[in-house]
Amino acid sequence: MKKTILLIALLFVSTVSFSQNVLSLFGKANEFFTLLEEGKFDTAHAYFAESEQAKVSVENLKQLWGSVKTKLGKTESLEAIQSKVQGQYYVVIVNGKFEKDEQDFMLAFDKSEKLVGLFMAPKAVTYAKPSYAADTTLYQEKSVYLQTSGHQLAAIITTPKNVKNFPVIVLVHGSGPSDMDETVGPNKPLKDLALGLASKGIGSVRYVKRTLIYPNDFRGVFTVKEEVMDDALAAVALAKTISGADTKSIYLLGHSLGGMLAPRLATMAPDLKGIILAAAPARKLTDIILDQNKYMFELAKDTTQAAKDKMQEVIGEIGKSRISQLGTMKADSLVIGLPASYWVDLNSYDQVAVAKKLKQRILVFQGGNDFQVSEVDYNLWNTALGKKSNAILKLYPELNHLLSPQTEKGTTAQYQTPVNVSEKLIDDIAAWIKAK
Repeated sequence: MKKTILLIALLFVSTVSFSQNVLSLFGKANEFFTLLEEGKFDTAHAYFAESEQAKVSVENLKQLWGSVKTKLGKTESLEAIQSKVQGQYYVVIVNGKFEKDEQDFMLAFDKSEKLVGLFMAPKAVTYAKPSYAADTTLYQEKSVYLQTSGHQLAAIITTPKNVKNFPVIVLVHGSGPSDMDETVGPNKPLKDLALGLASKGIGSVRYVKRTLIYPNDFRGVFTVKEEVMDDALAAVALAKTISGADTKSIYLLGHSLGGMLAPRLATMAPDLKGIILAAAPARKLTDIILDQNKYMFELAKDTTQAAKDKMQEVIGEIGKSRISQLGTMKADSLVIGLPASYWVDLNSYDQVAVAKKLKQRILVFQGGNDFQVSEVDYNLWNTALGKKSNAILKLYPELNHLLSPQTEKGTTAQYQTPVNVSEKLIDDIAAWIKAK
């Protein structure tokens, strides 16, 4: 039974992982390590649950941090980068960069957001640059900041060398707090796309997602405007300022949730040359979440009545997200981890209907081994856009949700093995853009 609950719970972290709890825990994890770094061990000790405080003393914390610093040297940065569900606990991964080496830490929190475990994670497999981006003489990267009202996000502009009047793609993340590379384990799909496309004469802009840097902004009422739209539009504006870029050939590639919102963004930035929908839901987010949970339930192969009852309970909870108006509900009321305002806004949006009316170029692609957004969505896009002269659609049977080739659908465990974005996909995107 525990396995079933774990698989079902994975959805709320990996697919809608910017939920209220996860954002709060990211903040607490960062605060905890700040206290250790400042030598405030008494205050850090209070982050532990009462049951754990007797097991881990203030002196233990002091000794632990002292041994870390002795081994790894001066601290350069400490930042929460990932989260996952482990049984009944939330686990937050904090990446530490030190003078001598890097070290990840795993912090386990209970449901009351108290620490119940602190571990030094084993060395993870690291990201490997794809072979199609090995020739660094073909491109260059420049660090900049993306500015919006009250926010500053680190960004990277990647441009081809010795190319004039090149197209530029703005890369927009999927759900959840994400860095500019959309890092998942050792995989960095947005970085692969940026480097691969630059090697073929196409520039790009990618940036850290606001939910990662400003988690406190997402504790109350918000919608995809604050989560995605404002920063994506700012990135489009930034793309037009890039030296050597063809300002009449700016594209936007949205992955997953970013792809779902790409048609909406195209209506707000009508001078975009085109949009690319990568593994984009054509249905309501509620339907995507239900599909994922059913898939996980089937994989668990737990046929007990208790498991079936739990699944029905989860289906009922997810169904509450279909709200289309607030009524008597408060805008900040949480519905499966997100405020009611978020669901009302997203449920009023029909991405397929909006895409059908667009005049810009549209490229839609989907992976057959994607268990997060299924072929059902691709078929809906194909039915709606397949006969339109401005749209091209393609299904890649071998690709998963991270756009990498796989032999099966698998689970999120698949994301912990380094596999770069498909070179064939990179080639096809580049050819589509250059075809004009």
